[in-house]
Amino acid sequence: MNKHKIKVYGISLLIALGVGGLSALLTNMGMDNYDAASKPALTPPDIVFPIVWTILFALMGISAAKVYLSPAGTQRSRGLLIYALQLAANFIWSILFFNFQAYGFAFFWLILLWVLILLMIVLFAKSVKSAALLQIPYLLWVSFALYLNYMVWMLN
Repeated sequence: MNKHKIKVYGISLLIALGVGGLSALLTNMGMDNYDAASKPALTPPDIVFPIVWTILFALMGISAAKVYLSPAGTQRSRGLLIYALQLAANFIWSILFFNFQAYGFAFFWLILLWVLILLMIVLFAKSVKSAALLQIPYLLWVSFALYLNYMVWMLN
């Protein structure tokens, strides 16, 4: 791999993991309230969340780099725009859910995020199929998060 590609992958990973890390740092304030909230039986142990999210943010960074390095074009530009939008939506969801305990609003925001992820996958597939495939775990995890968010909303 040449220096340019290494730099693109490094920057892309730094952006994705940076957004995830900043989100975790900012939402740490709301964790006491979340810990006290009623949760559904299928809620994983707390240690699972940072592990899964770190992997997912790394996969996001790798996918975005693959698409960025693909030939320029409308599909690439649209894919990267939707990538940026879903990254922002992901960041905002954490604050809505954990810091503000706005579980109902966060649920609908998470639906928006799910749609953005699906659109990102479709657009990434038009540029680099492997980049799209790397996002399938993210879509599945957010699908599970929809269930968890909905149940926390209903139970609280």
